[in-house]
Amino acid sequence: MRKINCWEYKKCGRQPGGQREKEFGVCPAALSIESNRINDGVNGGRYCWAVTETLCEFDHNGIFKKNLETCKNCEFYKKVKAEEGINYTD
Repeated sequence: MRKINCWEYKKCGRQPGGQREKEFGVCPAALSIESNRINDGVNGGRYCWAVTETLCEFDHNGIFKKNLETCKNCEFYKKVKAEEGINYTD
């Protein structure tokens, strides 16, 4: 079974060539080559909670918020953790 990356799960369209790339730019997780293959993802695609400015929610000033506790409540985070089991990297 192929493991999916966050942009596929969230359907945000912010991966290179994605439908929302021009509007919002490419997500830092999709560009995070130093995170490549962590939790079997492409770049930071399965390690997005550790990549800065990846959260898809904005504060009232339009600035990205990043809070690991918020990420740990995300369904995708929980999915990756369950799929990876003992091989999970946090």
